[in-house]
Amino acid sequence: MKKLALIGVAFVALILAVSCGAPKQTFVNIASGGTGGTYYPLAGAMANIWNDNIKGMNAAAQTTGASVANVNLLREGNADIIFVQNDIAYYAVNGVEMFKDNQMADLRGMATLYPETCQLIVLADSGIMSVSDLRGKKVAVGAAGSGVEANARQIMEAASITYADINPQYLSFNEAASNLKDGNIDAAFLTAGYPTAAVQDIAASKKIRVVPVTSDLAARLMSNYPFYTTTVIPAGIYPGMDSDVATVSVKAMLAVSSKLDAATIEKMLESLYGNNDRLTAAHKMGAMVTLDTATDGMSLTLHPGAEKYYGSAK
Repeated sequence: MKKLALIGVAFVALILAVSCGAPKQTFVNIASGGTGGTYYPLAGAMANIWNDNIKGMNAAAQTTGASVANVNLLREGNADIIFVQNDIAYYAVNGVEMFKDNQMADLRGMATLYPETCQLIVLADSGIMSVSDLRGKKVAVGAAGSGVEANARQIMEAASITYADINPQYLSFNEAASNLKDGNIDAAFLTAGYPTAAVQDIAASKKIRVVPVTSDLAARLMSNYPFYTTTVIPAGIYPGMDSDVATVSVKAMLAVSSKLDAATIEKMLESLYGNNDRLTAAHKMGAMVTLDTATDGMSLTLHPGAEKYYGSAK
């Protein structure tokens, strides 16, 4: 009996020794988007970077319905880090637009990543040369309640145009492309990284024009909605597009709960920006994830860990 007791004590001591020597595990669930989009491959690359570079890290990417769904996953405690457009994050933390009466006040910013560009597409022979020319036209403004629809409404608002001045059509990207090609609508707003497949589809059979968001219009827009940034779509991105076009973008970003540990955020950002090549290998937009632009278009209060990291790294 005494021998068995000694064996038992030794076994417990061994377990304690092993457990004390093992690093504490930090589990991080990254809410991204669909497998065919940009968020998911980048989230997978980030998980691998963090697991390889942070002792005890156990990060995993999760497929989701993207921005709006991700905010709700974070709210419910089913995600730790989320991919989200910076305008959607702004709406969530302020309780407006699709988050009216459903504010998430403890949402915090970790990093902005790359631009998702607002594109106003018309046929080349439409006579529409500016946002102001949309008055009296049939305009696809995105699906009802979507981020695209909010972008379209805000850009037109900066040009003193309301829905009463146009005939709004609540259409998805593919529906807008089909209707523009068929002449059922005059213009279509899209928000996506360029080149956008829906726009390429139109340009394959019709001559198109990307209508600019001029600098004065962008300034008025950004004075009311600080999450926008100015963007130039380079010539040649679409067939027949012979010159650069100025417009605006929202930003894809990483957001977290204010409850996430600050030291963990610091380590994650340090390893993220130290391994940009791995992000680029996962998706070409990864090349745009840089420390120099990490807070451009930031629509949230920075998480204390991010604020500390940028304060020392920039």
